[in-house]
Amino acid sequence: MRKTISLVTPCFNEEDGIAECYQAIKDLFARELPGYDREHIFCDNASSDRTAEILKAIAAEDPSVKIIVNSRNFGILRNTYNGVLSTTGDAIVLFVPADLQDPPELITTFVKHWEAGNEVVFGIRAEREEPILLRTARHFYYQFISRMSYVTYPADVGDYQLVDRKVLDAMKRFEDVQPFMRMMPFDAGFRSVGIPYKWQPRKHGISRNRLWQLVDQGLNGIISFSSAPLRIAFFAGFGIAFLSFVYAFTLLVLKLLGFDLGPQGTPTIVIAIFFFGGVQMLFLGLLGEYIVAIFNQVRRRPMVIERERVNFD
Repeated sequence: MRKTISLVTPCFNEEDGIAECYQAIKDLFARELPGYDREHIFCDNASSDRTAEILKAIAAEDPSVKIIVNSRNFGILRNTYNGVLSTTGDAIVLFVPADLQDPPELITTFVKHWEAGNEVVFGIRAEREEPILLRTARHFYYQFISRMSYVTYPADVGDYQLVDRKVLDAMKRFEDVQPFMRMMPFDAGFRSVGIPYKWQPRKHGISRNRLWQLVDQGLNGIISFSSAPLRIAFFAGFGIAFLSFVYAFTLLVLKLLGFDLGPQGTPTIVIAIFFFGGVQMLFLGLLGEYIVAIFNQVRRRPMVIERERVNFD
């Protein structure tokens, strides 16, 4: 019995490269994976260019291509996960970028390791062809979340993963309205293996992920899978309070011993006010992030609102 491999590609204003992405996956299956059926789901996040039009023309000729068009832009995380929830394959490639920065050729290796008994096969971005500042920032972030999370999560792992159907069924039970999909398979467990590869530069256009979106996604991952920030805030607050007590006690002892401490300087007071005020604002903002996450979860709003679906039976 033939097995089906599902692939999910989120897209937003990708008219220059979306046909190339489709063709690359189609050629890969014809050349390397002829024994498998293909289900390629494109999730259009309300593109303002011809992306949806191009995809509909492709879907009219190829029934293995399915399209979800959103009513507005719901962000890449929710858009991608909504597509993943719609897959029907025996194994699912969670994220195939429209710009082909994650090489499609790696899917063949993913499938081989999956057939060997691994339920999660994930790509490790061992090398990145991008500016050094952004590359360094990403590396430190992945290292931080890997060490601070309660989930065993290898560093430099993105959404480019293949998971077995049983893993996806487990992921569906999480019911996160702000899904951080790349860590869900590791939270679910199962047997896994990592494959290192080089992350390629974009072939067309520029990234639609702006700095504030990257920060939002990063905070979402930390808040969803780690309580470390709250613990750090607690111990930092305790440490600052303890140092303040030690400082006050030291001044008291010196005063009782007859030392002339002189008048208190205004700069010291100003610095102390700004320091403690900044620490308090930082911790309040940290608590606010967790509160917003709880608020969004309890509202139970839909993952996305769809305008239409194409080639779904």
